[in-house]
Amino acid sequence: MFEKELKKYKTFGTFYFKHSESLKEKCNAPTNQSGVYLIYKIVNEAEILIYIGSSGQRNKDGTLKVRRGGIRDRLINGYHPNKFGQTKRIKRHKAFPQQMQLENINELRFYWWITYDNENLDFPTDVETMLTNKYSCHFRKKPDWHR
Repeated sequence: MFEKELKKYKTFGTFYFKHSESLKEKCNAPTNQSGVYLIYKIVNEAEILIYIGSSGQRNKDGTLKVRRGGIRDRLINGYHPNKFGQTKRIKRHKAFPQQMQLENINELRFYWWITYDNENLDFPTDVETMLTNKYSCHFRKKPDWHR
């Protein structure tokens, strides 16, 4: 769905994750760069988009603020916005396996792209907003884990 929008980013990656595995061990995203990521659940060998996210913010002076630990830390230790019904904040490396079990999701696939580097100066939050808007216009809703 987002091939045109994301093909210009030359630094990217993907990995699979099962609830019985360690997200810290599986994640291959960089620790010193920012970008966007898409999370898909695997259902009968098909990928269904469930979340669009980003790591990195715009400073007041217009420069990029890279999160300590980069996009990798956001994927592993970030807090999920909807908290999956929890009253306290739980880091993703704990929340994702719990939610996968609740929803009977055996496997997730993560894709990530670096959007701000020597070749591109696209702020991750801007790219995330554009991708989320495109998804919402097409499906008339946000991905499931955006609730």
